[in-house]
Amino acid sequence: MHESEDLLVIIRHAPHNSNWLREGLDAALVGAAFGQSVRLLFMGQGALALCREQQAGAPGQKASLPTIDMLEMYDIDQLNVPQRVLDDLKLPLDALVDGVTPLSEEQVKALFSQNRPILNF
Repeated sequence: MHESEDLLVIIRHAPHNSNWLREGLDAALVGAAFGQSVRLLFMGQGALALCREQQAGAPGQKASLPTIDMLEMYDIDQLNVPQRVLDDLKLPLDALVDGVTPLSEEQVKALFSQNRPILNF
């Protein structure tokens, strides 16, 4: 990994139906702890992890919102979601945690071409 490269972590799973979200956030935190610049892209059902109001998780699962809230402490402030996903899920920007940036399709394509490595969760 070159120092100038961002680590792009893509979150595609809803908060409470699997461990994928938690594992993706953990990977982002580990990357940041080792000095990597990290950008998160929430796609599809993964965008639901950005909602301010979340239902309690399944028994034995930790809530993801506290982890999302502490990302900024690790200098992870690039929380992106395609505008198309927000439209599809009927999620207004003000229903999401602070710091989320909606991206156009062109910006998403540019993100994939500019960032390496990419981790999918």
